[in-house]
Amino acid sequence: MDNKFVELVNELKTLDFKGMYGSDFLHTWDKTTDELKALYIVADALRNLRERNVSSKIFDSGLAVSLFRDNSTRTRFSFSKASNLLGLELQDLDEKKSQIAHGETVRETATMISFMADVIGIRDDMYIGKGDAYMAEVAESVDQAYHDGVLDHRPTLISLQSDSDHPTQSSADMLYLINEFGGLENLAGKKVAVTWAYSPSYGKPLSCPQSLISLLPRFGMDVTLAHPEGYDLMPEVVDRAKKYAAESGTTFKQVNTMAEAFEGADIVIPKSWAPYVGMEKRTNLYAEGDDAGIAALEKELLAQNATHKDWCSTTELMEKTANGQQTIFMHPLPADISGVSCEHGEVNADVFDMHRDGMYKEASYKPYAIAAMMFLQKVADPAATLKALDERNTARWFQA
Repeated sequence: MDNKFVELVNELKTLDFKGMYGSDFLHTWDKTTDELKALYIVADALRNLRERNVSSKIFDSGLAVSLFRDNSTRTRFSFSKASNLLGLELQDLDEKKSQIAHGETVRETATMISFMADVIGIRDDMYIGKGDAYMAEVAESVDQAYHDGVLDHRPTLISLQSDSDHPTQSSADMLYLINEFGGLENLAGKKVAVTWAYSPSYGKPLSCPQSLISLLPRFGMDVTLAHPEGYDLMPEVVDRAKKYAAESGTTFKQVNTMAEAFEGADIVIPKSWAPYVGMEKRTNLYAEGDDAGIAALEKELLAQNATHKDWCSTTELMEKTANGQQTIFMHPLPADISGVSCEHGEVNADVFDMHRDGMYKEASYKPYAIAAMMFLQKVADPAATLKALDERNTARWFQA
């Protein structure tokens, strides 16, 4: 048995995470610190098994259903890989090809896709207040169908990104940092810059930065949030970040320049997002069917963005950080790269190229983060099951 794997299983045994079994994973702030630690440990254990060519399939049959209401590459394929890693087949629900287009209710859709399904993953991040509400309705619907005896089990629901939180991305980010710094305990005291950056598009979700500022302070990291005036995040999320920082004895502060956020930072995470007020307005306009109003708002927000083209990651800015060009640079991808994917963007090409491998490694943790969410919610005794998988020692990739 691998020594690192044994350490992970033994550490898992010290934590209290029983509340995760049979539950959903919609927000990181719904979970206790022990539950989040268990998630990171199980993700690393599953990765350890795969890298040693040991199968981690806990299902002989079963189905994972995904519903993406927004475009996706990394999260879509990460959910597919996570499902396969545990032995589930994947079925993507295309709303255009379903009866949803003919008026089928959320309750009916949720129940119909849940027969013999073990996990449902949903991405709904485009409209303020809508994604979380939709996922809550799906969760309530399958719960009711189970208690009414319509379903013989209750499928687990996982948020693949909502309007408020992106738990699979921030969990992957945490796993990357844990492994880069050699342990969760080594993240305490690290200074992180979560900063807005210019993009030629206007509607990027707020959930990525919100997920980070809600999670990083819980593990002792000093977080600086930077954005131009008018690009505020949801007030309740910012308040939550302040609360976590106070509880952890760390700092959370807000500034209005990238330079101030980058100063002395150990980790920088520059990414564009839309103004909260603008996204609220867009949500209301869509609800009213006001196409002209939406077009006018888009023009207004693009013009507002264009006044902040200087919010771009450059080698000069990187020199202000704790380790210069070697400082950890993170992005959930795809990034808007100046001179490559757009004329002006979030990051200059030389900075992106220097940190490309790191960002790809960051992305590589997402399938394991999602698989760990599934594992902890479907397995009654995760430590014993991980040990049994290792002892079973079934080759994932069989070769004579």
